[in-house]
Amino acid sequence: MTLAVRYTAARTLVTGPADTRSPGPGEVELAPAYVGICGTDLHIFHGDMDARVAAPAVLGHEMSGRVVRVGPDVEGWQPGDAVTVMPLRWDGTCPACRTGHQHICQKLDFIGIDSPGAMQQRWTVPASTLVRLPESVSLDRAALVEPTAVAVHDVGRAEVRGGERVVVVGGGPVGVLIALVARAEGADVRVVELSAHRRRLAADLGLLAWDPAAADVPELVRQWTGDAGADVAFEVSGAAGGVDTAVDVLGVRGRLCLVAIHPRPREVNLHRFFWRELTLVGARLYDRADFERAVALVAEGTISAERLISRVVPLTEAPAAFEALEAGGDVMKILVDCTDETEGAVA
Repeated sequence: MTLAVRYTAARTLVTGPADTRSPGPGEVELAPAYVGICGTDLHIFHGDMDARVAAPAVLGHEMSGRVVRVGPDVEGWQPGDAVTVMPLRWDGTCPACRTGHQHICQKLDFIGIDSPGAMQQRWTVPASTLVRLPESVSLDRAALVEPTAVAVHDVGRAEVRGGERVVVVGGGPVGVLIALVARAEGADVRVVELSAHRRRLAADLGLLAWDPAAADVPELVRQWTGDAGADVAFEVSGAAGGVDTAVDVLGVRGRLCLVAIHPRPREVNLHRFFWRELTLVGARLYDRADFERAVALVAEGTISAERLISRVVPLTEAPAAFEALEAGGDVMKILVDCTDETEGAVA
């Protein structure tokens, strides 16, 4: 029997039989290997997205795995291929799609939120969502390709260039990934993070991290930049104080890239935007080029994916993993091992 983990109500996850089906035309059946738990999954777990998520719902969109079966009319894929999934399905007809921005389709199906996700031992998806993985990349590391693609898209939206000074406010998984991608573009990067554990991890990755509770971050930026201010700031914390810090550190014509999902409106110092001619850009999701760049960054070791993995738990322990992430502490990224040991689906 293949298993799935389903969200049924706030703070309630249930493990039970997966709804398996044969892949239809244009579809592929996968055996997920590892699935990462992200902040959006936690929002769902808390019940904050019940208006959008139809329970019972299989969660999970950060994944790696292998092809098991291909449906009719599918070419270029065969059983055993290592893959990840770009979990976006767009309609192709809305104004966003017609202008080439399919990733923010106005009728977007975000697979793992709006439709069944990867936290199961068999998963059928459109073949068009597959992204090939090189065999040199272990499947646990490959589960971080999706959040790395988020970081690639964010750095691209902010137009980070070599030699620029960049401040990342929020040193969770996505914040650290943004810092690493920006560094790969040649930027000089600082991370602002309250958690000592996350600051230590950033330092282990060669990043300089500041504690906003112990230091005046805007003053540190002034000293670092010779009073010029940062060229780019990323707001990844999701906190009101993080917004203030991200605005305050920017120099003349600096760019603020909003990455975090803020559940409520925030006060923003618009006078500073006026006075310094600042720019605010939003960054949401990714496109295929971002995913392919993310695969390359993980494969070449620019992204030390294994260093961000705090724990790997079996599928049956997924509910406890959500609770561990909710509690915080010394944890960064938890992966759920969906391997079907009885059938040897994934090596």
